[in-house]
Amino acid sequence: MTSILHTIAEHAKVRVEEAKKQKPLSEVKKEALAMEPLSGFPFEKALAEGDISFICECKKASPSKGLIAEDFPYVEIAREYERAGASCISVLTEPKWFLGSDRYLQEITEAVSIPCIRKDFTVDEYMIYEAKLLGASAVLLICALLPEETIREYIGICDSLGLSALVEAHDEEEIAMALRAGARIIGVNNRNLKDFTVDVHNSERLRSLVPPSVLFVAESGIKTAGDIGVLRKAGVNGVLIGETLMRSQDKKAMLDTLKGIRS
Repeated sequence: MTSILHTIAEHAKVRVEEAKKQKPLSEVKKEALAMEPLSGFPFEKALAEGDISFICECKKASPSKGLIAEDFPYVEIAREYERAGASCISVLTEPKWFLGSDRYLQEITEAVSIPCIRKDFTVDEYMIYEAKLLGASAVLLICALLPEETIREYIGICDSLGLSALVEAHDEEEIAMALRAGARIIGVNNRNLKDFTVDVHNSERLRSLVPPSVLFVAESGIKTAGDIGVLRKAGVNGVLIGETLMRSQDKKAMLDTLKGIRS
């Protein structure tokens, strides 16, 4: 679909192969399956509650924006999100382009009580079992990177661990693919990964293609209470917000603004 997306995915495959040398798949799988499965899919439960749920992202950098947060006290940021009323937290673990780390996820999940998603480019089942061991409640599966059968298989692995799968789509074809694969949460990325342009109305347009029984999350480019209003009217269940919050000095005030609590 896009050179940068596939470049990141190819690097993720290299990361997985290196990780397997340290700890083989059989061992990671055994450890993850030995853990108690999460009860009731807490990530999905959080998204289904209330009017519109906010997934707040801990993100140090991105390919399109470069360094976003030079000072990155990630645990305190996560705690601030929780105090501010976030429903879930998204934690970037991709190390090269997003400057993420598995350590960030592990420490954040130990510090907060709300569910966290491992935001990474899942290219191997190994990464799902890893996510479980790191304390995640959900993982990201991207339609542009994975065949439909693989997405279906990975959702099954998530189910066995009590994890949720946020299946990301960008257009009508990928929405249909996600639904056929059995996605219970579909996230629509408003960023065109070919040229990095953002159109918040992409989620609004695609919402009608997803039945009410499937949770719908809008991702990228959501900056104002007006954007939230458009998405709320469209019937979106949740919004994933990263850069807008990461650049804010007062994250609670910014989240209140987005919620329409203050102008």
